Amino acid sequence: MNANARRRTVLTAGAAGAAALVTGCGSSGDESGGGDASGTASDAASPGASPGGGEELAATGDIPVGGGTIFKEQKVVVTQPEEGEFKAFSAVCTHALCLVSTVSDGTINCPCHGSKFSITDAAVEAGPATRPLPAEQITVEGGAIRLG
Repeated sequence: MNANARRRTVLTAGAAGAAALVTGCGSSGDESGGGDASGTASDAASPGASPGGGEELAATGDIPVGGGTIFKEQKVVVTQPEEGEFKAFSAVCTHALCLVSTVSDGTINCPCHGSKFSITDAAVEAGPATRPLPAEQITVEGGAIRLG
């Protein structure tokens, strides 16, 4: 193999790796960090979803008042800041894209560098993160919490 063929092979492999990296680090969520993700979210269901919204995450009784639950597979954290008030946020830290690991003492906590986010609105309570966790849409109906 001559030098030009090797160079093409290396460049092609590098471009494929970069494309995979960009795809893996991309996000389909709302990057603005705004919006309300309370249980009063829209009742409109996406095509193919069950009548109450998307995938069922949990029963309302499974989310502790003043705390929350992290759904690692869906990369979502659902909180209940006050009795009957449910919020949902991305479980991916805005600092270094680590998955948050715990919800305690009124904050959603990232294990990588110690960022903490409010369970009420995902605002940064402690850095190094500088942006809140993006809100996620949930529907609360009939004692069930659903994505979407």
